[in-house]
Order: sequence, then C-alpha cells, then structure tokens
Amino acid sequence: MGGMEIVCGVDEAGRGPLAGPVFAAAVILNPARRIRGLAVALGLTGNIKKTLAQRIRERAIAFSIAHATVEEIDRLNIRQANLAAMRRAVEGLGVRPTLALVDGNDPPALACRVEAIIGGDARHAAISAASILAKVARDAVMTALEEAHPGYGFAAHKGYSVKAHLDALQRLGPCPHHRMSFAPVRAAAAMFGWTPPPGPLFDATPEAEAA
Repeated sequence: MGGMEIVCGVDEAGRGPLAGPVFAAAVILNPARRIRGLAVALGLTGNIKKTLAQRIRERAIAFSIAHATVEEIDRLNIRQANLAAMRRAVEGLGVRPTLALVDGNDPPALACRVEAIIGGDARHAAISAASILAKVARDAVMTALEEAHPGYGFAAHKGYSVKAHLDALQRLGPCPHHRMSFAPVRAAAAMFGWTPPPGPLFDATPEAEAA
C-alpha cells in the first residue's frame, strides 16, 4: 500500500451515559469489499448493527476497538478519556493510516493527519463502520453489566440518563460502574450518605435510548 492514502474512520460510543466505559473504534475499509448499509447505520436496529459489525470485522483491511474505563473518566474527565480511547483505537490498528477521519469537532492528536467531521458517521463509510463497532462492543459490555448489577436496566438503556435509569439510581444508589463525576450520580450517592471522591463535576441530561 506504499504511496497510497490510507484512511481510517474513527468514532466513539458512550460519551454521554452515566455508567460504563467509553468505547472507540478505528476502521480502514477495503474498497474492494464494500459493505452495504453503512450510510444508514444510524437508523438501524441493534441486531442489524451486530450483523454489520461482523461484516466489518470480516471485510475491513484493519480495525481496532478500545475503551477508557469509568475510573479514567472520573480521574481525567470524560473529554480526555474519550480522546484517550480514540487514540488507543487508532494505535491498535495493524495497518498505519496516513489520514484519520474523526466524527465530531474534537479529535485526538494522532501520529497521522487528522480531519474532524461533524456528522461524519452519516457522511463517511469508514466513520460509520467505526461507530458501529464501538456501539456494538459497548452494548455487549453494558448488557453483561445487567447480569452483574440487576435492577438498573443497563441492558435496555446502556447507561444513558433516561427516566428508568435515574429512578433506579435513586432507589438503589450508584454501583461501581457508575461515573461518579457525573452530577446525577453524585446526587444519588449523596442521598445514600456516600461521599464521592473529589474531581471534576459534569452535568448530564436525560437522553433517548439508543437503538
């Protein structure tokens, strides 16, 4: 691939939730093995995204999935943890990209050229593929957390601040996988007489459940 532009798409999943890690993925697509459906991935159901994720894994030239832990989110802040996850994803690629197309307007510093694209997951197939891999990987983790910590509804809302999750926080208090640096979690901890560790405080408003 010498002399050719090697483009990877980069996107994250889980920046806004109250619980769980933030995931990121980087994907270098193979133009000779196209994948139908990437351009409309934002409107697809979870099962179809799982099918597309498997096709991406099989047909991409290279892909990498990484994450930043809840502890990192609380210690660094969600922005820095998100950037760290994206850097790890790109650094984990088996093929070195020359250009990274990153969804949004806040890209990480990388060893290659970087272009931030607002709404990129709907405009560039490689970013859409990265979005799918990150989302499917994170959803699997949150579904597993439902079994370890029943009652919060992690399998349904994936940690987002929907009413059912906020109600569960007030009823049960935070679990070890909640982000203590997020205001609703700190408020719930205070109701139970817990003292959250010092650190930055972030607001979070209710978000619609992701597909």
